Amino acid sequence: MAEEVKVFGFWASPFSRRVEIALKLKGVDYEYFEEDLSNKSSLLLKYNPVHKKVPVFVHNGKAIAESQVILEYIDETWKNSPILPKDPYGRAQARFWASFIDEKCLPALWKASWPCEDHEKVKDEAREHLKTLENELKDKKFFGGETVGFVDIVANFIAYWLPLIQKATAAELLTEEKYPKLYQWGHEFENHGVVKEKLPSSDQLIAFFKDYFERVSTSK
Repeated sequence: MAEEVKVFGFWASPFSRRVEIALKLKGVDYEYFEEDLSNKSSLLLKYNPVHKKVPVFVHNGKAIAESQVILEYIDETWKNSPILPKDPYGRAQARFWASFIDEKCLPALWKASWPCEDHEKVKDEAREHLKTLENELKDKKFFGGETVGFVDIVANFIAYWLPLIQKATAAELLTEEKYPKLYQWGHEFENHGVVKEKLPSSDQLIAFFKDYFERVSTSK
């Protein structure tokens, strides 16, 4: 019997794209459902009644929400091309850095990209988090070593979305001069053969963020 794999996502969401990248790395076929986040489908609300957001992953009728939880499920279900380290310490470290990215980095980077109160203070916090990641990366090609892994996938926003937001808004956070290792890592990640196939159009994303920036600016 063929396995049923479904992904409910939104084209511009880095969280949705995490799931698609992991499935592509594993070679797992899936059916994709694009969601209108202003008019969410009944299936999305049924499968994720708690958070009511994307991504939602459905495997043989069983639904899973939250991108990091989904990534771990995918890695445990399809053993080929592992994205988490095999040893317990390595797995714990990967989880730690993934949590740091989602709980600390992304909120700060997002806030620092748009007009807000205490903008310089917010940008300083965002830059401090980027420096922490720069130091953790050391001389590795990817956070997990020589291949794309769990932390890299979770950090996809920093590698691809953030530079495009910077182009849309003229914000300056992640630069090659200030964070050479992190900048190079982002370049390697977005140009990875498999990853590249699952990234949204840069032109579409820039237009999307320019529109968002205009709405944020005019609402002030």
